[in-house]
Amino acid sequence: MKLDDATRYQLLKLIAEHPGYTQRELAAAMGVSVGKANFCIKALISKGLIKAGNFRRNRDKSAYAYLLTPKGIEDKAFVTVRFLQRKMAEYDALRAEIAALRREVDDLATSGLDAGRGAA
Repeated sequence: MKLDDATRYQLLKLIAEHPGYTQRELAAAMGVSVGKANFCIKALISKGLIKAGNFRRNRDKSAYAYLLTPKGIEDKAFVTVRFLQRKMAEYDALRAEIAALRREVDDLATSGLDAGRGAA
């Protein structure tokens, strides 16, 4: 299993916004299994991008917080830019595909075919 940019971006963003989330809450927010969330968190910890610890003094010793390290903050900015560039390219490709489909539907309409009936 590899930690791709989209997953890394999503997890870094969630941790930055919700450092007190449990692994179960992070997994639910990401739409992945707790096992995958655990794998991703461990990968980010091993890269020095986040740190985990019992930062809250309470009776629940299992309550951990995940915090971005300075390196994690820098990586989040880098991966955010790369993620945005990829999404913009996908958006541009989708716009071009929609324009081509519209031209095709217009051509069908001008040739007298009923484009709304669909294929038989």
